Amino acid sequence: MCTTMKFNQCVLQESAVKHDENKVWKWHIQDPASQRLTWNKPPKSVLVIKKIRDASLLEPFKELCIFLTEMKNLIVYVEKKVLEDPAISGDENFGAITKKFCTFREDLDDISNRVDFIICLGGDGTLLYASSLFQESVPPVMAFHLGSLGFLTPFKFDTYQSQVTQIIEGNAAIVLRSRLKVRVLKENWDKKARVDEKGIILTNGDIESSRKAVQYQVLNEVVVDRGPSSYLSNVDLFLDGHLITTVQGDGVIVSTPTGSTAYAVAAGASMIHPNVPAIMITPICPHSLSFRPIVVPAGVELKIMLSRGARNTAWVSFDGRKRQEICHGDSITITTSCFPVPSICFRDPVNDWFESLAQCLHWNVRKKQNYLSSEDEEF
Repeated sequence: MCTTMKFNQCVLQESAVKHDENKVWKWHIQDPASQRLTWNKPPKSVLVIKKIRDASLLEPFKELCIFLTEMKNLIVYVEKKVLEDPAISGDENFGAITKKFCTFREDLDDISNRVDFIICLGGDGTLLYASSLFQESVPPVMAFHLGSLGFLTPFKFDTYQSQVTQIIEGNAAIVLRSRLKVRVLKENWDKKARVDEKGIILTNGDIESSRKAVQYQVLNEVVVDRGPSSYLSNVDLFLDGHLITTVQGDGVIVSTPTGSTAYAVAAGASMIHPNVPAIMITPICPHSLSFRPIVVPAGVELKIMLSRGARNTAWVSFDGRKRQEICHGDSITITTSCFPVPSICFRDPVNDWFESLAQCLHWNVRKKQNYLSSEDEEF
């Protein structure tokens, strides 16, 4: 597993220590809470991501942008469709600020080398969307909880000025959220038309195949399911080239540790801290009593294909987006990406994670057992 970042961070260190005459290798696992954001030079630009069509975010968005441009003298990048909202484009007072913005369009403009850090306003979906905009190195992300669940958004907007100032000064802890590098290889079957001696075009000609590959960076999970079909999904699952099982059920989820608390946990998976280097495989409603979720090392290569005897095609989505059909001959290859998402913490990676488990998922909430007095013990 490799990690490529623009700032100095280290998760795992290996060092050789000599005792007497024998060399002994020791693993020094760094405390996750000690991972810190450090700038090589002060940040000059920021990408602000706002949840689209949410009226409750208009005022926080405007207030934040004014603070960033007027008070912090930062170059602010905003997606063009955000500024096309009538509530923003029709605000004459805010118009003078928007003229200073740099705009971009998803899938058309490359901003990967222009942005120093990211601020998200909304729910967990805004962080997933921010991840999708960067196919290689991702700038540090500061996520404000202005959505519904907020498992990945630890910051409260009430004190945004002091919190943003701390980030600009480089005084913050981070967690490196691993992503999945997903390669979808599709077989495009086209018929080669043949012309007979009389010049008549024959449509039942030879079949020619061409392969088309598309790559994605995924923060939460890759979901392969049966789609609209009423038949069981039948997909083969390979690990490092070896067939390990055939999934017969509604589908399968391949998730990162970050994604383990999303769709995977709803399907019965365990929850994994984002600092753990791993990939989780979770079946969706398997037609088997013994098919349980498993965790595999982050360095393996997974491959998913339709089984030969599958009665129907399958469908795949990536963090809930780019949904597409998978046919016979197509393949989905999944490995751990070299480009994680550096997510800025409110306190530190450990405390933030347990706080989200308690506040968002109500983990281990139970009425306290009554104290047993000495009199009760006699009975």
